[in-house]
Amino acid sequence: MEVSVWDTYVPRQDGKVMHFDILVPSTLIDTDIIFNFVKRYLSSKTFMTGELSVNECKFCHMQEAPLAVVENIDKDGYYIIEMENCS
Repeated sequence: MEVSVWDTYVPRQDGKVMHFDILVPSTLIDTDIIFNFVKRYLSSKTFMTGELSVNECKFCHMQEAPLAVVENIDKDGYYIIEMENCS
């Protein structure tokens, strides 16, 4: 499956900035749906975050996804790769 990778930076209330990628099917182009996935992910965190906008979440590139990622996308609609300050 080809996926779109959205590079995402979200400020936390403690001053740190979360950095993660959200991967969605390449056929999904509706940013409202993608941002709702990000908001769902952020709501699972134990700390508060700032607002999400197009300035924090931008399309980066497309790539083929490994099976584990595809399975997660099939189940949840998206997959998150946590990079910085996500826990």
